[in-house]
Amino acid sequence: MVDLTPNSSFSLTIRLTLPNRAGMLASVTHAIAEVGGNLGQISLIEQTRYISTRDLSVDAASTEHAERIVQAVKAVDDIKVLDVYDCTFNLHRGGKICMHSKLPLKTQADLAMAYTPGVGRICTAIANEPEQVYSLTIKSNTVAIVTDGSAVLGLGNLGAEAALPVMEGKAMLFKEFAGIDAFPICLANQDTDSIIATVKNIAPVFGGINLEDISAPRCFEIEARLRQELDIPVFHDDQHGTAIVSLAALINALKLVNKSLPKVRIVINGAGAAGVAIARLLRKAGADSIWMCDSKGILSKKRTDLTPQKQEFAVETMGSLADALVGADIFLGVSVPGVLTPEMVRSMGKDPIVMAMANPIPEIQPEAIVDDVAVMATGRSDYPNQINNVLAFPGVFRGALDCRAATITTNMYLGAAYAIASLMNATDLDREHIIPSVFDPRVVTAVAAAVQQAARQDGVARR
Repeated sequence: MVDLTPNSSFSLTIRLTLPNRAGMLASVTHAIAEVGGNLGQISLIEQTRYISTRDLSVDAASTEHAERIVQAVKAVDDIKVLDVYDCTFNLHRGGKICMHSKLPLKTQADLAMAYTPGVGRICTAIANEPEQVYSLTIKSNTVAIVTDGSAVLGLGNLGAEAALPVMEGKAMLFKEFAGIDAFPICLANQDTDSIIATVKNIAPVFGGINLEDISAPRCFEIEARLRQELDIPVFHDDQHGTAIVSLAALINALKLVNKSLPKVRIVINGAGAAGVAIARLLRKAGADSIWMCDSKGILSKKRTDLTPQKQEFAVETMGSLADALVGADIFLGVSVPGVLTPEMVRSMGKDPIVMAMANPIPEIQPEAIVDDVAVMATGRSDYPNQINNVLAFPGVFRGALDCRAATITTNMYLGAAYAIASLMNATDLDREHIIPSVFDPRVVTAVAAAVQQAARQDGVARR
């Protein structure tokens, strides 16, 4: 198991009692440090002349690591552990989102207007003029987050129920970052035609569709057909959100090494939904030399096992990932942990850029190549340069909804990527800061504006 940095996703709170004398708390904190726990807040719950009760918040690196921390605390003399709380599980209890009414219902008149009989007038108005649905209902600011649970994070095919916590989290991000009302739609069906039919049937409620955690290659067909058959934006975040943020980061990383996109050779490891989308967007942005690898090595024209999506990026060369990286300028990983070695990185060209985005464990640990790369990025929040889709999708949908776009175009992706990259001033740009923080309040506004401008240029904006 790779030694990971302790982080808040494996945080726990330990409630304990200890003798109220000097040095006892220090012995506990020392025990935590000895097993690699990252101590956070310490709260005094109750204290008497002889005993004190405290809550200690600790970040761990894994479930197993958290258990080692608890056992280390229990082993301290005169300490009694009363309870252990998994902070992440506690945060999810009861769900993370809910629905609130925007208007009070306090009188008979309120009820008559909000529901029957007054609502009948609104129904008739929409029936007579369907476009009124955007101004008289929630449609103009509502997104469906649709999944079949077939590719949940990096965990695999977990099914609809197990996908729901991710979709709830996504809905939170839509609301908190862009003010969009999003709702999880987790489908207990993994048949392509059934999914498409279901989404089409629920589309009247929503102003946009965000596809999420649907396995490749089905996700390509589902997105393509829904775009053809619906008149609202359809966006597969695992593809296009990842591609937008990857391009934004790469734009700024290339500035640091004085290289240009058309002149570099890019190796992408992982030829699923994210890898193919990244390659397509990089090509649109001007990249001329892209070598893609999957678990069997380079996508070569000599291979007979390639899907149509993989065939788009097949090259004459055959070989392994190690062969592909010799002399390459950039490694982009959307694959699995541990496939990239320090030796492979050292075989790359001058001032290599490595973006190892597998989560939660990257293709290579940054510590292993700190002196061998010009720029390093991962998908993790506890390392610099996190490639996080939340930089893209809230602003993309904010812009698309605000201009009532009929679809989302490649130029809208490009506009979003360049908008994100532009927020890093030359004075702020360095090897550990190639992309803005997800909490930068400028991001959604900048992305939304760029998306609207591109939508109008492409003729898909209806407002």
